[in-house]
Amino acid sequence: MVQGGVTEAPRDRDAAGRARNARARDDLGRPLLARTDAPGDDPAALPPQEALAAAQAELDAGRPFAAHEILEAVWKAGDDPGRTMWRGLAQVAVGITHAKRGNPTGAAALLQRGAETLAPYAGSTTDGVDVDGVRAWAIEAAADLSLATVPLRLTLN
Repeated sequence: MVQGGVTEAPRDRDAAGRARNARARDDLGRPLLARTDAPGDDPAALPPQEALAAAQAELDAGRPFAAHEILEAVWKAGDDPGRTMWRGLAQVAVGITHAKRGNPTGAAALLQRGAETLAPYAGSTTDGVDVDGVRAWAIEAAADLSLATVPLRLTLN
C-alpha cells in the first residue's frame, strides 16, 4: 500500500483475520519496518493493579499507544462483565494516540466512544479506576482536543 509517498507493508493478521502486533511500533503506535524476528502474539494481560500502574506510567511518559496495548490486553483476556470497562479505557488511550498523531476526527471519535463505553460504570471505582474522572476528561478532550495534552489520571491516587 502507498500512503503519503511511502510504501507500507500489509497489516499483520492472525488466522481469523484479526490485526496482530507482530511488528515493532513507534511511541505513537505506528508500525516500523517489518521484522522477521518480531513476536506474533499480543502482550499478555497484567493483573488489574499492575496494568493500571503500567498504563499510567506510559501515559505519563507520553506514550498513549503503549498504554492502550496494556489496557487492551486486560480487556481481551477478561471474561467478566468488568472487561467492558477495560475496553473503554483502551479506547480513551487510543483516542489520545490519534490526537498526538494529528488525527482530530479519529481522536474525538475514540475519546467519545471510550466515555460512552465507560458509562455503565459511572459512579464506581471498579478495579480502582476513577471512572467518572476518566469519562469527564475524555468528554472534555473530545470537545477540545488541545486538552488531550493534559495528563489523564486513571485512578484516584
